Amino acid sequence: MSYDTIIVGGSYAGMAAALQLARARRRVLVIDEGIRRNRFAFHSHGFLGQDGRPPGDIAAEARDQLMRYPTVTWETGRAEKAERTDNGFRITDADGRSREGRRLLLAVGVVDDLPPIPGLAERWGRSVFHCPYCHGYELMQGRIGVIAVSGQSMHHALMLPDWGPTTLLLNGTFEPDADQSAHLARRGVVVETDLITGIGGEPAADPGTEPVKVTLAGGRRLPFAGLFVLPKSRVASPLAAQLGCMSEDGPLGAHIRTDAMQETSVPGVFACGDAARAAGSVALAVGAGTMAGTALHRSLLFCDDAELFARR
Repeated sequence: MSYDTIIVGGSYAGMAAALQLARARRRVLVIDEGIRRNRFAFHSHGFLGQDGRPPGDIAAEARDQLMRYPTVTWETGRAEKAERTDNGFRITDADGRSREGRRLLLAVGVVDDLPPIPGLAERWGRSVFHCPYCHGYELMQGRIGVIAVSGQSMHHALMLPDWGPTTLLLNGTFEPDADQSAHLARRGVVVETDLITGIGGEPAADPGTEPVKVTLAGGRRLPFAGLFVLPKSRVASPLAAQLGCMSEDGPLGAHIRTDAMQETSVPGVFACGDAARAAGSVALAVGAGTMAGTALHRSLLFCDDAELFARR
C-alpha cells in the first residue's frame, strides 16, 4: 500500500502534522520509535490548555484522538533507511519492512548530549533542566544554578535571575571577559570558578521540592532549587542526511533546514519539531507540526508529482 505521506516520529510535532492530514482524509502512516525528548520530565508547562500535565498523558491523549481517524495507520518501530523513488519515498524500518509514500515528513526529534558530570543525567528533566520557560516558575524563586558548558551559557545566566537568585558555575569551560562580568553583576549573578565533582540530592518528583546539591572540587556543597544546563543536541535519525537534506548550525547543534512552510531543501520532504529548529518546546513543536501538515497537504493538491520529482 502506498500512502499520501509517511511521517517518521509520532511525538507532538508528528501527531500535529498527522492530524491536519487526517482531517483532509489523506492516507497517513506514522512510524514512531516511542522515545519522546521530554520523557524524563514529570510535568509539561507553557502549552496553552495543557499546563502542568504529565507529558506522557498529553501524548497519549493526542494519539487516542488521532487514531479515531480511519485514514491513519500507526506502526511502532525505528525507521532506518530513506530512499527516493519514482513516485515519492520509501522508508525501511529496523525489521526490514518497507513502506512507500508520495511525501515524507520528518519529525524525528533530537538527542541531548549531557555534560559528563556525575549525577547530572539521573536528574535530567527533574531537577536539572534546559528551558527556563518550561521549568523556571516551579522553582518558586529559589536558588538557581547554571552549569556552564561554553560561552553560550551566558545566555542562561543572564535570563534566569527573573526566576530566582542565580549562580553561574563556570566548571572550567570559559572565563567571562570584563563586559560579560559587568553584565552578570548588574543582573546579580554570582560566579563560581571551582570545578564541579558531582551532583547529589534526591531527584525530585516536583521541581523545587527537594534541593539538588552541587559538590565543588574544594569540597563545598551548594544547594539549589534547580539547575540549568545547555546540552548539545543532534538530530536523532540519519534519514534527512540520507536524502541529502541541508542542515543548519544552531547555537546548540545542527538541525534540519526548512523554509517557512517547513519544507526541506529536498522537494517533497518536510520536517518539523525539535529536529528542525534551534530550540524547542511542546507548544512550538505542535505549531510547527500544524504548519508542516497543512503545507504538505497543499503540496499534494497543487504540485504536480512528476514535476516535483523531476526537480530532484
